[in-house]
Amino acid sequence: MNTIDDKTIVKDYFNATGFERWQRIYGNGEVNKVQLDIRNGHQQTVDTVLSWLKADGNLEDLSICDAGCGVGSLSIPLAEAGAKVFASDISEKMVTEATQRAKDTLSNPANVTFAVQDLEHLSGSYHTVICLDVLIHYPRDKAAEMITHLATLAESRLILSFAPKTLALCLLKKIGELFPGPSKTTRAYQHREADIIKILENNGFSIQRSAMTSTRFYFSRLLEATR
Repeated sequence: MNTIDDKTIVKDYFNATGFERWQRIYGNGEVNKVQLDIRNGHQQTVDTVLSWLKADGNLEDLSICDAGCGVGSLSIPLAEAGAKVFASDISEKMVTEATQRAKDTLSNPANVTFAVQDLEHLSGSYHTVICLDVLIHYPRDKAAEMITHLATLAESRLILSFAPKTLALCLLKKIGELFPGPSKTTRAYQHREADIIKILENNGFSIQRSAMTSTRFYFSRLLEATR
């Protein structure tokens, strides 16, 4: 399957059944045990990023690009903290949901701008670029291209999360593929941490902070890189 097909499948998925599934996971409503585990794992990743940025004490001074923002799980609290956020997602439904959530919850919704846009077409310059749980949709070569592109947008910092490629997690992934379901319609790509670090270093970044979120069904490696 080529990358164009991958991207089309992801876009269609998150504008249809995928949106309904992930809207529930990222919301506060009732979900099954697996979805609750994924919700908690994703929130741990978001909370880690927020704790890093708040610890620096300068959020109100920052311009931030949230690339692949979903329903605004990170964009909205960043905007509430005073950052100026540009948030994008390939899914129109996700962006519509995020926009409504921002209007409903933010004291100053003007702090965040949402747009329907894929990563390849993002432009501009931001102090910090953040891309969480998106690289899982990109194979190795295209992930390298995407990280390189995101690096051109980041003046000072790039924060990425990805599904780590380890022997144990590869085995779990293989087991999961034995039980296909109607909501599992996109490919899930794992990446070696050493490969991601090398790509960042090739673009002039060095690792400053890292974290790992690991629950029963959610695994995400988080890296903060700065120039």
